[in-house]
Amino acid sequence: MLKTWRFHGGLRLPAHKNLSAHRPIVNAELPKQLIYPLQQRPGVQLKATVAPGDTVLRGQIIADSDHFLATPLHAASSGTVKSIEDRIIPHPSGLSDPCIIIDTDGRDEALPPEPVEDYRLEPAATLRAKIRQAGIVGLGGAAFPTSIKLNPGPQRHIDTLILNGAECEPYITCDNVLMQAEPDAIVQGALILMHALQVGDGIIAVEDHMTEAFQALSAAIEQSRDRRLTVVKIPALYPTGGEKQLIRVVTGKETPSGGIPADVGVICQNVGTAAAVYNAICRGLPLTERVVTVTGQGVKQQQNMRARIGTPISDLINQCGGYQDSVERLIMGGPMMGFALPEDDIPIVKATNCILAAAGSEVATSKETRPCIRCGDCAKACPVDLLPQQLYWHSRAGNLEKCKEFSLFDCIECGCCEVVCPSQIPLVQYYRAAKSKTIAKAKEAEKAAIAKRRHDFLLERKAREQAERAERSRRKKEALAKLKAAETATEGAE
Repeated sequence: MLKTWRFHGGLRLPAHKNLSAHRPIVNAELPKQLIYPLQQRPGVQLKATVAPGDTVLRGQIIADSDHFLATPLHAASSGTVKSIEDRIIPHPSGLSDPCIIIDTDGRDEALPPEPVEDYRLEPAATLRAKIRQAGIVGLGGAAFPTSIKLNPGPQRHIDTLILNGAECEPYITCDNVLMQAEPDAIVQGALILMHALQVGDGIIAVEDHMTEAFQALSAAIEQSRDRRLTVVKIPALYPTGGEKQLIRVVTGKETPSGGIPADVGVICQNVGTAAAVYNAICRGLPLTERVVTVTGQGVKQQQNMRARIGTPISDLINQCGGYQDSVERLIMGGPMMGFALPEDDIPIVKATNCILAAAGSEVATSKETRPCIRCGDCAKACPVDLLPQQLYWHSRAGNLEKCKEFSLFDCIECGCCEVVCPSQIPLVQYYRAAKSKTIAKAKEAEKAAIAKRRHDFLLERKAREQAERAERSRRKKEALAKLKAAETATEGAE
């Protein structure tokens, strides 16, 4: 049995997992329309490779980009591209952005799969390229491109792969049920990832209450006869699923401030991502569907659904029996790190692990914020060992340099500080605003630096051109003087 460690802070929260954890995964019906936002992540906008009127097949690439953080987007069913138009996208801003709209034809015709015959014979670069081409990103919620994570660079030595099965946020159970239903795909996906990284140790971490998942994964590992891979139980403490917290718990290593897991020789991937990698490499299937937890007291039937990416949330809610009268708020993600949605015609995307239809009793609809009393409870709860109170003061005052001094960008926005704050201050909102301002300021500074370099280059070019003109003029005068002297000498001789 592997030894485990503790991280600073953290909370034991009401889990609410029983609403959906003990029901099998249901295949969601094919929707009449699929919606694909072209904004893949902040700063990464895909370009459509299809046009209105085009027919598409399941698995066909419909958008891509040369941006190094971009991954292709694939149609999740066959149909016709109806339009490319602005729709509200799943984003905390609630704003609209261009989306590809596909009317499905019900035939669900797909491109032929192109599996790899034996991944163990393929070099890492080939596997990374195929994983990127399959559109695979982290399915734990961050949606970071998997192929990028698998290429940490020659300066970093990776020795351990950790598969994250710690589903620490309340209500969400999609990873738990996936580990029970498809342990072989997860184990085989882990072995592919280990081959791509050339690491000798793989650890699958599950929370200590996930007994069925632990048993299913243990049996799958036993069947694989690969002793490099182990499964370990870890305490169900929020936010154990955070990468740095998970690495601390499983290996005892501390990821440095401002660093990434690869800096301590570890790569983390979600268990759903591992299953997607298996499907891409061994079955030749791009990422066109995922398991989503539809839960909360505001929906009639809580369950986990295997849904096509691009499916409107309203379709899933209808297949769960519709809303309860008590529904108060629709949230994408969990109650701690998710965000409220303004309507339910918004599609699920690759990062969507949960749709929470929360009743009034499950969310705080209004909070009376009071002044900070400097109790320090936020610092005790912070899993990154920050000083949330100081960050709050400096964020509120707009002192961004001080925010950076207090490691603002190490904050994972888990919300632990907010939960324990007796003054009910929306601390994370202040941190997010300060981060946005800092990023915007950095971009402005970068723009100004680029403009200054261009101006300096222009002045330099003008000075060079002026000097070249002066030199040409001097040479011309010299030549004329020589010519005139020669003519004078000739006339004198005559």
